[in-house]
Amino acid sequence: MSQPSHLTIAKQVFEIEAQAIENLILLLDEQFELSVDAILHSTGRVVICGMGKSGLIGKKIMATLASTGTPCFFMHPGEAFHGDLGMVSSEDVFIALSNSGETEEVIRLLPFLKDNGNVIIAMTGRPDSTLAKNADHHLNIAVPKEACPLQLAPTSSTTATLVMGDALAIALMQARNFKPHDFARFHPGGSLGRKLLTKVKHEMRSGPLPIVSADANMKDVIHSISDGRLGLCIVGDAEGIITDGDLRRHLEQDAAALMNKQAGDIMTPNPKTIDANAKLSQAEELMNQAKIASLLVTEENKLVGVIQIYDLNR
Repeated sequence: MSQPSHLTIAKQVFEIEAQAIENLILLLDEQFELSVDAILHSTGRVVICGMGKSGLIGKKIMATLASTGTPCFFMHPGEAFHGDLGMVSSEDVFIALSNSGETEEVIRLLPFLKDNGNVIIAMTGRPDSTLAKNADHHLNIAVPKEACPLQLAPTSSTTATLVMGDALAIALMQARNFKPHDFARFHPGGSLGRKLLTKVKHEMRSGPLPIVSADANMKDVIHSISDGRLGLCIVGDAEGIITDGDLRRHLEQDAAALMNKQAGDIMTPNPKTIDANAKLSQAEELMNQAKIASLLVTEENKLVGVIQIYDLNR
């Protein structure tokens, strides 16, 4: 009997894990609401704890919670039992991950957590397990079967755990009215953080700017655009702008006539401007609305630079 193709195997894995996620919808109950409320009303942090593959998934859940407004850290159960429990305050909510609900390294932390007064949220695939029974709230992540044909390697179960963690994070995020600006504060090095927190003056192209007078001839205009390397030149004191696209359009219409014109004849008057202290996100929005690639930058009504769409994503 021939083996199934690699593509067939991949499709089977996708189907099995998709079914596992769909099954979570049927298992979801008021325990999820209670878990979210417990975290929202906590004055401490969320501690994620799991062993092995559950621990690896726990680290991702921790990162998602932390970046979306829920103070959180991961604790390895082995390290917890050897001193790291000192980092857990009574105000913290403890989320324990174990598909079986019987992971020894996690179970043996329960006496401390109960004595410490922590709210315990268990994520397991067995509501009758030791961990589930001893938790304040239980999130059921049971799956019909693993994608692993031997039913040994955690596959569907880790996917279900990850999705439940994502659901928690998004529910908390929306409950806290977490906005893009809040996300940017936690991701200043990311593209969104840069656009929302960085000012135009920090990314604009400043002098020497390609500037010509309104009576400049086309030869001077072309040289200014080439030398400036911005694909444009500025006419006068920001009274107009000429782009290389403007030149191409006039060349196509009448090349001979173009060379007899002056800058003021072909410039676009009253070009769009933005204040140097505006955020990059504002510059991007303005450029998208006007369907242009460049803005003149002013400060106290004086021309100080040029910001282009390419500067926003570099």
